[in-house]
Amino acid sequence: MEKTELLDSIDLEILRILQSNARLTTKEVAARVNLSTTPVFERIRRLEQRGYIKRYIAVLDAEKLNQGFVVFCSIKMSKLGKDIAENLARVVRSIPEVTECYNISGSYDYLLKIHAPNMKYYQEFVLNILGTIDHLGSLESTFVMDELKNEYGLHI
Repeated sequence: MEKTELLDSIDLEILRILQSNARLTTKEVAARVNLSTTPVFERIRRLEQRGYIKRYIAVLDAEKLNQGFVVFCSIKMSKLGKDIAENLARVVRSIPEVTECYNISGSYDYLLKIHAPNMKYYQEFVLNILGTIDHLGSLESTFVMDELKNEYGLHI
């Protein structure tokens, strides 16, 4: 859907429903929005094709998978430019421990969310992985002590 195209209330409700439980069948979604299966199937397909629904995922328990040590790492580059930014993006996308990365404004250039098993692992990660990034000027690590809220959806 183009930026000028608006979603109607049923489209928004379908998005809310799928955002809270993407495993529901089309029939179950249809029952919740009081429509038959076929129009709901068509709406979902249209929302997918037009990019409102990017993908379907399972949310895993990081603690149970020994990846519960979470760090927000702020990175300052020593030099900036298109080629440097493209290289950083390529490198960061290839690092599995980095689950999110944002180009930010302020004192730092990038903010990375990193999952690791423990502090020792993270220390080695900084030295052997992040430390090898070209034009990395400095970094600051912020360690998560407790997660108070983590919403995977959008408020729509």
